[in-house]
Amino acid sequence: MRFGLDVAQQRLEWPEILERVRLAEDLGFDGVWGFDHFEPMYGEGPGNCFEGMTTLAALATATTRVRLGLLVTGVTYRHPSVLAAEAITIDHASNGRLELALGAAWFGDEHHELGIPFPPISERIDRLEDTVEIFRRLTTGERVSYVGHATSLEAAQMRPLPVQRPHPPIWIGASGEARMLPLAGRVADVWHCYGDASVLSRKWEIVAEAARRAGRDPERITRAGSVSISGDLGVAGREVEAHRDAGTSYLIAGWPEEGAGRVEAFALAMSLGE
Repeated sequence: MRFGLDVAQQRLEWPEILERVRLAEDLGFDGVWGFDHFEPMYGEGPGNCFEGMTTLAALATATTRVRLGLLVTGVTYRHPSVLAAEAITIDHASNGRLELALGAAWFGDEHHELGIPFPPISERIDRLEDTVEIFRRLTTGERVSYVGHATSLEAAQMRPLPVQRPHPPIWIGASGEARMLPLAGRVADVWHCYGDASVLSRKWEIVAEAARRAGRDPERITRAGSVSISGDLGVAGREVEAHRDAGTSYLIAGWPEEGAGRVEAFALAMSLGE
């Protein structure tokens, strides 16, 4: 089991974010995660919220080992080609430590407030499919012409190639059973879903079946979930074991209300860094 830590880049000053990230690296977490929003997601009232992709670029030069990602990057916020260029840049700045986690976006109010189009869910999933395909093609280094559901390219080419070959791991954050889970089965290197181990086990069957239909080996898809480390650490430990037994191999711990001391206690309990 590998563990990431969500540093939650909201309601903080930049030095506080750096403290959290360096703590995660020192304690032996595999990855550091933020979110892709422009206003705080938790708590009440306005507050600081640092943009996700530029945060990763800055953290790439402030760390040496931990992998870096956003859970998840909403495909409505950036043109797929721009997102590809940003991802490649971060992969170079970090010397190959980017995890590219993608989702269909969900926070309609944020889009409306900022003047960002927020199409119906079917169109957002279409755009997610386009984004994955465009990213894969642009990271080959070849010229790409593409006509997709929502995006077209004409003889587009991108250099440099990413450090990780053929490209950074593509995560799909998916829970919806009609289209999102089957999409994860077809294209994801890593599938992430919120919920306890029983929820992930049930939804995994949909992902696995879609993978088989696409000619993929389901076992090549990493299963990832999330775990709360606030409150009783014994409960968190039992949830980790349930996920492990269910086939989950990556868990992202949310930043706890109890602060850095609780993160340290969890890392010790999970024998991180050994």
